[in-house]
Amino acid sequence: MGRLFDGPWPIVIIIIVALLLFAAPKLPAMARSLGQSMRIIKSEVKQMKDDGKPEAKDTDGPVEGKVVNHPESKTRNGDDTDVPPSNRA
Repeated sequence: MGRLFDGPWPIVIIIIVALLLFAAPKLPAMARSLGQSMRIIKSEVKQMKDDGKPEAKDTDGPVEGKVVNHPESKTRNGDDTDVPPSNRA
C-alpha cells in the first residue's frame, strides 16, 4: 500500500476520478464561470494598460458641432439646404 502514494500521479488520477464522479453535473457551470472571470480579468488588464495612453481622436466619425455636407443635399436648382433629401416637402 505504501508504493501507491510514492509519486504525485496516483493522487492526481484519484482526484480527477472523484471530480468526474461527484462534480460532473456542475462542470459546465464552473467552466462558464471561469470563462467569464477570465474575460473580465482580460478587459481589466487591457483597460489598465490603456489608462496611461492619450485617447486617439477619431476624425472620420461625426463630431458634435461639425457641419457635414450631405452628398444629396443639393436641391433641383442647385442651392444648398439643411434638410436631407428624404424629408423634403
